[in-house]
Amino acid sequence: MSDADTMFLFDRPLIRQRRDRAAAGLASHDFLLREVADRLGERLDMIRRDFPRVLNLGSHGGEVEAALTGRNGITQMVHADLSPAMAALAARNTGSPALALDEEALPFAADSFDMVISNLSLHWVNDLPGAMIQARQALRPDGLFIAAMLGGDSLFELRRSLMEAEMEVTGGVSVRISPMAGIRDAAGLLQRAGFALPVADMDSLTVSYPDPFRLMRDLRGMGETNAALSRLKRPTRREVIIRAAERYAELFREEDGTVPATFDVIFLAGWSPDASVQQQPAKRGSASHRLAEALNSIEHPTGVKPH
Repeated sequence: MSDADTMFLFDRPLIRQRRDRAAAGLASHDFLLREVADRLGERLDMIRRDFPRVLNLGSHGGEVEAALTGRNGITQMVHADLSPAMAALAARNTGSPALALDEEALPFAADSFDMVISNLSLHWVNDLPGAMIQARQALRPDGLFIAAMLGGDSLFELRRSLMEAEMEVTGGVSVRISPMAGIRDAAGLLQRAGFALPVADMDSLTVSYPDPFRLMRDLRGMGETNAALSRLKRPTRREVIIRAAERYAELFREEDGTVPATFDVIFLAGWSPDASVQQQPAKRGSASHRLAEALNSIEHPTGVKPH
């Protein structure tokens, strides 16, 4: 992957620093990590295969291992996180090996794992195609890559409230929520990374909060606050935050007084290529029957307009 192919959107050292800071108190803010880990487990229930050796890429506190215990013949899970403090937390919580590494520079030999799984981490990667290619290379033939990442219109309520508050208070607008991929972009990345049988789908999760400040504390507690390189580099003015919370309530407050926060979670799955077991597309021109016959319709040669 050349530098020209990589979009540098995120401040990776800052992400590491914020995850290090969040690790100690993560248990008070990890509900979204646990919920999405459970949903990854539900998707694995539909795959009747064993994956003895698993890499948990972007481990946070090891929530994935807790969700997958007893599933799919998993006998060993290796945790890895950009944050040394998060990797240490995963090791303490699970008793499994863990290491600190950059998802954009994996140190593993080819054919090391039967499955690579990632729970809400890859949306912070600059070279996502490169990271996915390296994950595929670490897989054994016909190994599974499965991941969940934030995308779509996640946190659109907070995005709008901050934008309107900043415009009102300062007269200008800065990047407040990190850029996120759409489902079509994410699905295309699987193919670009060389995975076979790629699949992408999205769940929209709505979480109710007593007030917007609680949402902001949870994002900080997960290490999920804005780390875009284009973000405002100075502290946000207190007046902007207060007005954003007011605007959030004005726009989105529910009848019970709570406010919603939307998380669009994109789920990705693909297989390390293995021609010996995976279905391959037929060679061009090898069909024994014409498509028109199968559809019981009239075939019109190219360039001839049908009547």
